[in-house]
Amino acid sequence: MNGCVKKKLVSIIVPVHNAELFLKETIDCVIYQSYTHWELLLINDCSTDNSKKIYDMYKDDKRIHWIDLNKNVGPALARNYGIELAKGDYICFLDADDKWKEYKLQKQIQFMDDKQCAFSYHSYEFADDRCVPNGKKVFAKDKLSYKQALKNTIVFTSTVMFDMARISKEEIKMPNLRYVEDTATWWRIMRNGYVAYGMTEILAYYRRSSNTDSSNKLKTQRPLWNLYRKEEKLSCFYSLYCLFWKNSHAILRRI
Repeated sequence: MNGCVKKKLVSIIVPVHNAELFLKETIDCVIYQSYTHWELLLINDCSTDNSKKIYDMYKDDKRIHWIDLNKNVGPALARNYGIELAKGDYICFLDADDKWKEYKLQKQIQFMDDKQCAFSYHSYEFADDRCVPNGKKVFAKDKLSYKQALKNTIVFTSTVMFDMARISKEEIKMPNLRYVEDTATWWRIMRNGYVAYGMTEILAYYRRSSNTDSSNKLKTQRPLWNLYRKEEKLSCFYSLYCLFWKNSHAILRRI
């Protein structure tokens, strides 16, 4: 990496809500990054467990910040709060139960510098509750357009990075939509003319815990339908077509 890239600050935003089981592993995967010029914003969304005690183990690291919210607002608004506070040249998201590989930041920053792009994401692998990879992998496309994304939601939140010299904070803020706030954000950004550039290398593990919202795909069907019809304003027929292909791709990823 060249000296110019090394000087750029990366803001990492992590919503925290009762995440004590996995939070230490998640913080550690940031601590051990080969790229060290980052700030970690832990947005505490009114946790009632020992998440704060996990943070206390790292409070001497001035790059790590614990921010308490006054009320429980959900992951979308928690991320938005982090976006407002972020000082980085790049902003990325990490869920409190996911993990990155050691070279994730270094490689993704270099990738974005080479591509001169505003929006990037990368491939990932599913893992169990202990974050042991299970061999099921999702590979990013070189370029993902809005129409492609409607039929195949392969952009995973913990793989996304934005170059804040090329996109504004307002453009990356998430709507307060349960289950689909991240999907709605990527679609809106791409609908507004941005392309998501994908890295084929697997740089993250998606911990698919049985007690998480995302583990029950049935819960997302109505919000997705509303997203197609109300937010994207697609016809009934085209919404059905996109939903069919999206679910088909999702099923194939989990076989």
